[in-house]
Amino acid sequence: MNRLTWALADGWTVTRREFTHWSANPGQLIAGLLFPVMVLLLFAYLLGGGIEVPGGDYREFLMPGMFAMTMVFGLEGTFTAIGNDVTKGVTDRFRSLPMASSAVVSGRAAADMLTTVLSLAVLIVCGLAIGWSADNGPGNALAAVGLLLWLRFALLWMGIWLGLKIRNPEAVMALQILVWPIGFLSNALTSPATMPGWLGAIADWNPLSSTAAAARELFGNPGWPNDSWAAAHALELALAWPLLITAVFAPLSVRAYRNLSR
Repeated sequence: MNRLTWALADGWTVTRREFTHWSANPGQLIAGLLFPVMVLLLFAYLLGGGIEVPGGDYREFLMPGMFAMTMVFGLEGTFTAIGNDVTKGVTDRFRSLPMASSAVVSGRAAADMLTTVLSLAVLIVCGLAIGWSADNGPGNALAAVGLLLWLRFALLWMGIWLGLKIRNPEAVMALQILVWPIGFLSNALTSPATMPGWLGAIADWNPLSSTAAAARELFGNPGWPNDSWAAAHALELALAWPLLITAVFAPLSVRAYRNLSR
């Protein structure tokens, strides 16, 4: 219990380090919070008018997809922050200190999850302002938020592993660019049925699509017809995909952290 207490305390110290960065450079935090809002307004007011959805209200359809995309875009911030710490020697400095070896990873995870909660809250407020609503009761709405955070938690481990393994700034930049196609290759903004067959199948099985479809169902917002097995079982896949991602990348992240000095 004593070791666990110190591990939690050390992890919280690393988390507080991120809070210090926010207070010293609030512009970066504000820009990160406003970016999903700008994407939301772009699709809600500029591009969404040409997209037909069941029920006829594209904004009702759009919001759960934007929530899910924000969870995926958070992956970029995780591996960039981890990669910068590794490249600049900050992680090695932490490893030389008398602190729990898990603190760097757990502290980063806690800071990113708190950032995600704040970003999601801002996006929900903006959604309410443009006419979106959760029409299936507060319990189902909370369950939808839980599914979104569950996806983000799983992607945290992927981001930590990528940040520990890829230290080249050019490679990090390439990864940042690749996050966008992963987000758009889904049902978040449009129907996979409008894509070529093989591409639509990939979009259907994208973990982002499962979470977005399940969130639409729980929020009571319109979605696409369940034309595929993946679409018909979105809720089950929204639970299973993050579990699989965590089971794969959490051990890989721990191993990569332990092997940093080798």
